[in-house]
Amino acid sequence: MDAYHDDLHEKHEKMTTAPVEKLVLRLAVPTVVIMLITAFYNMTDTFFVGSLGTSAIAGVGVAFPLMAFIQAVGFFFGQGSGIYVARQLGARKTEAASKTAVTGFVMSFVWGAVIGAAGIVFLEEMAVFLGATPTILPDAKDYLFYILLGAPWMTASLTINNLLRFQGSAFYAMIGMSSGALLNILLDPIFIFVLRMGVSGAALATIVSQFVAFCLLWAGCSKGGNIRLRIGNLTRKLEIFREIARGGIPSLIRQSIASIATICINRMAGNYGDAAIAAMSIVTRLAFVANSALLGLGQGFQPVCGFNYGAKLYGRVKKGFWFCVKLSTALMAVMAVAVWIRAPEIIAVFRSDDAEVIAIGSLALRLQFAASILMGWVIMNSMMLQTTGKSLPASTLALARQGLFLLPLLFVLTSAFGLTGIQISQPIADVATFILSIPLNIHMMREMKS
Repeated sequence: MDAYHDDLHEKHEKMTTAPVEKLVLRLAVPTVVIMLITAFYNMTDTFFVGSLGTSAIAGVGVAFPLMAFIQAVGFFFGQGSGIYVARQLGARKTEAASKTAVTGFVMSFVWGAVIGAAGIVFLEEMAVFLGATPTILPDAKDYLFYILLGAPWMTASLTINNLLRFQGSAFYAMIGMSSGALLNILLDPIFIFVLRMGVSGAALATIVSQFVAFCLLWAGCSKGGNIRLRIGNLTRKLEIFREIARGGIPSLIRQSIASIATICINRMAGNYGDAAIAAMSIVTRLAFVANSALLGLGQGFQPVCGFNYGAKLYGRVKKGFWFCVKLSTALMAVMAVAVWIRAPEIIAVFRSDDAEVIAIGSLALRLQFAASILMGWVIMNSMMLQTTGKSLPASTLALARQGLFLLPLLFVLTSAFGLTGIQISQPIADVATFILSIPLNIHMMREMKS
């Protein structure tokens, strides 16, 4: 027990005294790896299923909003409990941190099971709601069924992943999530082609790998001075539920609204044929890869932010914020130039024999990545506001990009410009969100200064 508390003390000293830039990078690199590999293995389903036809790839694309919502629930409990855990550890309140971690984990698993059971009962209705056309419906149902079976492991894995990150143990989180992702990449071709399971095989590979990731992440909680997830520490204290909600709501809003926006895009694109749905699905997943890199960097910043904000070391919080903004903006600028030059070739990787898919996807991809240069600033502000407990401004910023701006723009611009309106809506929403984030940042910086 003494060794355990010595580890906690050593971790506190490291998080509050080590050079900020090096600390952020040390925590961000494993997290970026996790996010990119996770995004990549989401793309592998699209890649392998692409050989089964346009309807198959569109069916997987239709299922993407549900997967994003399941992940949103995992992030809600993971970010909500993790943020509070980081602040409590920064203030040296270990018992409260332990109770918060266990409560967040149990609630995440239970809600994942509820979502899975409800989705299986109403499987066909859900597929249609998500945007499946009659030709896409069979593939969408096959894919969704297995994803819903694995929902509890998906939510629980993401929650433990976040708990480890916020304790400064990004390496253990990386091992668990990366192992699951790599297993998914290996299982995809086996289940899809060797076992001839088609679209169902892609989904089965995903949930098997998620279960393996869950087991490895659980094991990581017993190492390196991390909080042990002992069910006996489960609590019903209202304060802890409130803190989990306060920290998790921005993540839930951010990803739930992204799911709703993707459903709207799929349904609107469906008016222009399966090729339009397939093209926008590919673009959505590619954009998810880019955003994953930014989120990984931001999530590397969050533990530093949480520990030092809890310890009232506000200068270190600001220093970490500006370092992340500069680095993320530079990375996205390089990525945007590469995508602008090679957009048709990138889309063709997934559907090389469909010229219509390539044409629709190329324009949308170029515009979306051009606007993504602004997203480093937006995401780092969102992470800082969320981690410091500023739930209302953090939730507003999380809601803005794909809720306050994208959804109205989709309806207005699609009515005015047809398919082109769908392609230009997200870049315009990104610019509007950037403008909104400026006064929120000024207020937060003034507060820490005072």
